[in-house]
Amino acid sequence: MTTSALSIVHVDTERGWRGGERQAFWLAERLVRLGHRSIMAVRPGEPLAGKAEEAKLPIVPLSPFSEMDILAAMTLRRAIINEDADIVHAHSGHAVALAALASMGTRARMVLTRRVSFPLKRNPASLWKYARADAMIAVCRATADALVASGIESARITVAYSGVDLTRVIPPASPETLTSLGVVAGAPLIVMVAALVGHKDPLTFVRAMDVARRTVPGVQALMVGEGELRPDVEREIAALGLGGCVHLAGYRTDADSLMSVANVVALSSSDDGIGGVVIDAMSFGKPVAATAAGGIPEAVANGETGLLAPIGDAPALGSAIARLLTDRALAERMGANGIRRAPLFSIDNTVTRTLEVYERVLAARSR
Repeated sequence: MTTSALSIVHVDTERGWRGGERQAFWLAERLVRLGHRSIMAVRPGEPLAGKAEEAKLPIVPLSPFSEMDILAAMTLRRAIINEDADIVHAHSGHAVALAALASMGTRARMVLTRRVSFPLKRNPASLWKYARADAMIAVCRATADALVASGIESARITVAYSGVDLTRVIPPASPETLTSLGVVAGAPLIVMVAALVGHKDPLTFVRAMDVARRTVPGVQALMVGEGELRPDVEREIAALGLGGCVHLAGYRTDADSLMSVANVVALSSSDDGIGGVVIDAMSFGKPVAATAAGGIPEAVANGETGLLAPIGDAPALGSAIARLLTDRALAERMGANGIRRAPLFSIDNTVTRTLEVYERVLAARSR
């Protein structure tokens, strides 16, 4: 671990609050605890900016209209120079271009984190911005493999698993909260926390619940998250007659509390990074039913902490959900195994691995 204090500018201009924003905040906040300085270059008015303000982290407001916004890059560049930054860390795909532009000609080294497992775009702009990075952090081995398949040298990539805060105290959602979301009191509950977007494949989850309810007629499901596929999801729920079974909770700030009262936590991704939701579920002692997408199999030990189904296979995912609901001994064993496995994905491990990357690129600069 480095003995000198570092100045790190974290760049994440995404809207909303998803796993990547949570990871960026936790990393920045814990680096401060270790004696480093974290500056948050974020979009004003968004949840990440609010979290940074609460934690008293310095903020650089950025509102880029595109990832190649020159004015936003100039604002970021001024912050890099004024803060005498050692590291500029891009935490999202759109942030990579801004960080690449802003750090040119400065002393700062550029690091990026890649959180998804699909290949990079091969257009000139994408190739340029990723070539500018001094190091890349992949949140799982599947993401690292996708980068290598996209032409990135493996020596430039470090795997640092996304982590969770194992010290959190999560209050369970109240019966009143569940009732307000349409959940029938006392019914077995499945919770899926995921944006309603293509790579999370929410339609497969809806179809899986149609399969599961044939074995467990009273089952209830909460889909926590918002996105452009909501109209499609609503139509599928109606077409399958699942209006009394599958409930759309929308974006919630209490997703952890909802997961903590679930019988099973599900995830139906067609492509993913590590799948932070499944790590949360394990830390809460909840069995997982998920698809084997991206890095999810690296987190969920199939048959030990959860059951994995093939990508897009609604019958298999529905059968896995039904099995965990009907075989309570299996579900309890998997929940207990999850608690034991969760420390492998502690945010403290993520911070340690990230600092090692910072040290390596700074040592290379000195040479």
